[in-house]
Amino acid sequence: MPQYLVAIHHPENYDPSLEDDAMIRDIGQLNEAMKAAGARFFAGGLESPGKARSLRKQSDGKVVVTDGPYIESKEHIGGFWILEAADMDAALAWGRKAVVACRAPVEVRAFLRHS
Repeated sequence: MPQYLVAIHHPENYDPSLEDDAMIRDIGQLNEAMKAAGARFFAGGLESPGKARSLRKQSDGKVVVTDGPYIESKEHIGGFWILEAADMDAALAWGRKAVVACRAPVEVRAFLRHS
């Protein structure tokens, strides 16, 4: 079955301590619904972009590690699910539920299939 990334986008200054009990409950219920439907393959939240490390290969072949995210952005991925769904429409149905539960924009993308 095809797999889809459902990524939650948070603003640059997102403060997870502001997530109230209702939001945590809604996300928990969404996770349980995804599991019950057999759609959830993996889910995870991410630390803030300031704790990210970016790696780049230099022209001399060395790899340099720097603090912070790879790109400057007003939004970042705060968490994600990897879902198994019959098609994009089914993945979008979960994405719609994620927008409501997380109170944040969500992006849905199919994984490329390589043989």
